[in-house]
Order: sequence, then C-alpha cells, then structure tokens
Amino acid sequence: MNDIQHKEQFKGDWHKKPFLEQMANIGSEVYRAISWRDKGNEEYAQMAFIRSLELFDLSKDSKLTYPQYKELLRMREIWVDYFKYDNQYNSTQEGINRYFMYTTIASKAS
Repeated sequence: MNDIQHKEQFKGDWHKKPFLEQMANIGSEVYRAISWRDKGNEEYAQMAFIRSLELFDLSKDSKLTYPQYKELLRMREIWVDYFKYDNQYNSTQEGINRYFMYTTIASKAS
C-alpha cells in the first residue's frame, strides 16, 4: 500500500482549494472513519483516520489566515483525541459530524 493516499492533492491541487472546501473534504474522511468503526470494521476505520490526518496535514501547508490555521489545528487535536485517545474534550460523534456537516454546507454556499 502506498503511503500517500491523496496523490493529486500532494501535487498542489489541495492548496488551491478554499479553506471551507478543504475542511469539508477532511470531514468526508472523518465521517468514513466513524462509520466504519460503527460497522465494526476497524481496519477500514483506521485507513480513513489516516487519510483524514493526511488531509489535515496538507491543509497546514496551505495559505491560511491565523484564525483558519488555529481552527484547523484545534479540530485536528479534537479529532485525534476523540478517535484515538481518551476523549479528554468529551467530544461526541454527533458533535464532530455536525461540525463537518456545517463546513460542507458553508463550502457549498460560498
């Protein structure tokens, strides 16, 4: 298996996308990870989790404003804490999905 899942984005296409579109795409992988975990397929859940982190990290290299950068990193922290660690922020699946749903709606509206 190749290390990089989003090859086209690594070529530079990702950085051309607006911030909200990037977040909406990240949200797709987040949703997949949660969905696969709910279905009991931990292997696919982990693969989607890794892809979501890849997109978060690609976004860090985009030209973001300070508030966008801060939001991106905070959401990455919350997501990793929820999915992999002790969920010290008491996040919920519904809350995470709702956040990304709203970014998707906002990206379509802009």
